[in-house]
Amino acid sequence: MRTFALLLPLLLNLAATPAKDRIVDRFAVPSGFARVPVAPASFGAYLRNLPLLPVGTGVTLYNGSAKGRQDVHAAVIDISVGQKDLQQCADAVMRLRAEHLHANGKDQAITFRFTNGFEARWDRWAKGERIRVSGNTCSWYAGAAPDRSHDQLLRYLDMVFTYAGTLSLARELVPTTDAVRPGDVYIQGGSPGHAVLVVDVAERPDGTQSMLLAQSYMPAQQIHVLKDLRHAAHGAWFVVGADDRLYTPEWTFNWSDRRRWPVE
Repeated sequence: MRTFALLLPLLLNLAATPAKDRIVDRFAVPSGFARVPVAPASFGAYLRNLPLLPVGTGVTLYNGSAKGRQDVHAAVIDISVGQKDLQQCADAVMRLRAEHLHANGKDQAITFRFTNGFEARWDRWAKGERIRVSGNTCSWYAGAAPDRSHDQLLRYLDMVFTYAGTLSLARELVPTTDAVRPGDVYIQGGSPGHAVLVVDVAERPDGTQSMLLAQSYMPAQQIHVLKDLRHAAHGAWFVVGADDRLYTPEWTFNWSDRRRWPVE
């Protein structure tokens, strides 16, 4: 009985310790800033609570090898990258949006356009339809049994990643100039282009904003939170408007490159 009494505080402490820390846990806001409010079931809340791999984890490519640059990330997000060279920059943005919508029962909203404009809807795929690609033409056909599982969602996303990219995603998103929100995307469509996702935002009383950014890159690699290498004292926080452009470790964006999903 005495042994149990001695162990009880330890057991209670272990029970209260989360198995994985999240973005909101690991990244304290800069001095003078406060996190902007987000609705509980919003994309912003989902991103802020993404689980992270342990401190010090390196970024791994889809084939298991290490990313060449290990100096650009502040944390690695605990989400699969797959075993094909598919989940690159724009794909990571689409993956996280699809995961959020699927987790919240909003399967009807999971839809992405291929570069040729074809609309690939998850709800049709989940009913057993598949997409036939012939040259620049796509069509639906009955090809499988209905399956709305998460594993099937990942197979659908592999198809999306194959035929969509920064060009198509930039067309889907809406340019915005108002205050930055979690879920916004800085994107330059092209071959190559690049996209980074705003996963958290903090603000000072004077309206100055700081943001955390996440990316995948080429070749496909684990999604990771970026460091602000241009301003080392900022750690992982990028101050909006601090420079003439947004300088991320592997790409430079114009501030006007920010876009947003038309529907939450």
